[in-house]
Amino acid sequence: MEGYLVIGLGTFGRSVTQTLYENGKMVLAIDQREDRVQKVIDDEIASDAITLDVTDENSIRKVINDDFDTAFVCIGDNTQSSVFVTVILKEMGIKTIICKAKNELQGKILKKIGATSVVYPEETMAKETALGVIRPNITEHFKFSEKYRVFEIKAPKDFDGKNLIELNLRNKYEMNIIGIKSKEELNIMPLPNTAISESDILLVIANIEKMALFWKKYNL
Repeated sequence: MEGYLVIGLGTFGRSVTQTLYENGKMVLAIDQREDRVQKVIDDEIASDAITLDVTDENSIRKVINDDFDTAFVCIGDNTQSSVFVTVILKEMGIKTIICKAKNELQGKILKKIGATSVVYPEETMAKETALGVIRPNITEHFKFSEKYRVFEIKAPKDFDGKNLIELNLRNKYEMNIIGIKSKEELNIMPLPNTAISESDILLVIANIEKMALFWKKYNL
């Protein structure tokens, strides 16, 4: 079984650990603070959890073996430690290294020294909170690429009774509806002639720049 490392068990790291474990993954959780490690053990949200000084290279190398292909470095509050751990993991051949960062500068540094990708949970949370207030009918699920995002949208009134061909969202907004949630069921990959009801929730992948036009058009 492919193993996952989570280094740093603050709020973000703990959530990553729990999500991976609840989805059947083998997870080793690591933190310098014994209380955080004990909490993970008590709550049974990881395959194993250990207290470790992540600035001690020898200790890291003793614990991490070939069972791990992916690592989450969740110690964004400490740039020096985050950089150190990322370099060591890269040298050890960890294929995928996902790092938490506080800001763009820290993120650039982590990418330069070997991070596969960088996430900004505080920035993302702030955006989601603000958008949740100004656009309550839209939820951004995740960043698909620099250009595209996956959104969940309450169907506008103007969509009621129309099918995907009539709406022509792909040509107008570079938007594809990849799922429709109705009261009865979830329709994954709906057909072009699928009709939409006003009460439906739409799962879409869309061009982030064109979404602004969509929001304005349908007053979302």
